[in-house]
Amino acid sequence: MSLFLQGVGTALVTPFKDDAVDYEAFEAMVRRQIESGVDFLVPLGSTAETPCLEDDEKVRLLALTRSLAGGRPVVAGAGTNSLRHTIRTMKLLEPCGPDAFLIVVPYYNKPTQEGMYRYFRAVAESTDKAIVLYNVPGRTGANLSAETCLRLAHDVPNIVAVKEASGNKPQVEAILRGRPEGFSVLSGNDDEALDVMEAGGQGVISVVSNLVPATMASMNAALREGRRGDAEAIRDSLLPLCDACFVESNPIPVKAGLSLLGLCSPEMRLPLTPATPETALRMKECLKELEML
Repeated sequence: MSLFLQGVGTALVTPFKDDAVDYEAFEAMVRRQIESGVDFLVPLGSTAETPCLEDDEKVRLLALTRSLAGGRPVVAGAGTNSLRHTIRTMKLLEPCGPDAFLIVVPYYNKPTQEGMYRYFRAVAESTDKAIVLYNVPGRTGANLSAETCLRLAHDVPNIVAVKEASGNKPQVEAILRGRPEGFSVLSGNDDEALDVMEAGGQGVISVVSNLVPATMASMNAALREGRRGDAEAIRDSLLPLCDACFVESNPIPVKAGLSLLGLCSPEMRLPLTPATPETALRMKECLKELEML
């Protein structure tokens, strides 16, 4: 499997207007990402409110992303907490041309490590697309251990990367030490992205880059070019925004920020609700500090 993910990938939000997907706003936001220099695109993840999307909406969003990507990799979220459902979702989305599927650790079920291994292996063996593992125990209630991640990375050729959002530094370091050649380690937490990359990781799948794609791309470029001080200065300037993006459940705050930038409505689909006035004010202050407003 030749796909090698690196740099900044944006976990794209799904804009809504009157409870319908706002495809016009989505197209404009994707174009902004491309023009700002992000390296790859990640539609249909948790930031996209994918559990609340209908199948036809998923297909259209992915097809639109693919058509606008300009040769950049497109990694489509397709994971559920059911093997059969996940495979059906991948089959639904495969005709849209994703380069890889992002598959989250099954949530709510709380599988064992052996269960995770067998699940991810079965998912990968059902497709010829690349698979990116997604470990986010704060949302799923289960942690993909370094040992299980490495077992999958070594045993299954089309498992090519992991999005690591456990916040467990020793675990990430263990994956970095033991991974096979060509296996990407991507931070799933914006505030840890630079640390992961400095430790040998390849990049980040970012929420904050919905708001500041050019700044995130600049941080990545600075580190890649050996300008560590510049990269750290950019990271430090973004930390208040990173914190603000998670004061309520993602993507509530980031949609509030996008609304302030005039890029989409702050509308959510239940069970998520729009940001509180306090969160919206905090986002406004952060964006003003970054001279975005």
